[in-house]
Amino acid sequence: MTAMDTITYRPARDELAYTFGGRMPVAHVRSGDILQVHTEDCFGGLVRGPADLPSQVCRMPYLNPVSGPFFVEDAEPGDTLAVHLASIVPARGWGVSSTFPHFGALTSTAQTATLQEPLQERVWVYDIDRQAGTVGFHATASDHSVKLPLDPMIGTIGVAPGGFEARSTIVPDSHGGNLDTPELRAGATLYLGVNVHGAMLALGDGHARQGEGEACGVGVEIATTTTLVIEVIKGTRTVWPRLETDTSIMSVGCARPLEDAYRIAHRDLVGWTSTLTGLEELDAYQLISQTGRAPIGNVCDPNYTVLAAVDKALLPHPSAVYTGVHARLRQHVAGLR
Repeated sequence: MTAMDTITYRPARDELAYTFGGRMPVAHVRSGDILQVHTEDCFGGLVRGPADLPSQVCRMPYLNPVSGPFFVEDAEPGDTLAVHLASIVPARGWGVSSTFPHFGALTSTAQTATLQEPLQERVWVYDIDRQAGTVGFHATASDHSVKLPLDPMIGTIGVAPGGFEARSTIVPDSHGGNLDTPELRAGATLYLGVNVHGAMLALGDGHARQGEGEACGVGVEIATTTTLVIEVIKGTRTVWPRLETDTSIMSVGCARPLEDAYRIAHRDLVGWTSTLTGLEELDAYQLISQTGRAPIGNVCDPNYTVLAAVDKALLPHPSAVYTGVHARLRQHVAGLR
């Protein structure tokens, strides 16, 4: 691939977006372009300490901002946009997490209404040591502290949905959005189906790390400098988001209830595996049943996220995934270092 442009984008606060769709592009990019994007945390940088309760310093619906959208030239409905995450670097030496009333997997919510008391709102501040590669947890009701591995990820990334829709950035769905899976780390390539002219790619909501499921609804929220490279795959339709790493392929399902997200992801992976390998569909189903993994993204957003994953080494003579774009984009980035 021939190197194109390197585009750096750092939005002002009033340029942050809170929807996928319904926004004018902030820049035009082409296949092969390198994007270096500054992203804010889900609180827009307003939560900095234990006294900064999100309900007091943030204003709905201005949560979970994304940077963009970027108009991708030559991207048309029916194409697939490949987005390779080259690096995700915390932009500050700290991150925050919190609990909210009526939000998260282990409390009463609007969808699961009970008589229990609202969850207490509390903020945790994490120390981020980029050189040591650690994230420092500090309990708020005792002196317990522990250093956790730094594992940066992008929580929210997607394209504009179809049908003239504008979707809140807190919603994951077939267009991407708030997928909240730790698998969206540096080295992964995300495949998104293009729904509108120009795709309109946007991203944000970095996490220094997050457990599978994001149980309390909030990862270790950080601003990032994220570097990515894109390629348009013409004439190839992708219905649900897919991921590829050096070792695995993964399909992403988003829905409520959780089992429907599981079904979407696994139905897509079975079909994808059959197409790549030539295995008959029930043989592919059997292989995925015995070798697959199901990492959970989130169980707190308006839709839940579940992935279906399989190691590429277990697939019989697979065809190159999307014509080998993952390896091509990795080499493209490596050649610029």
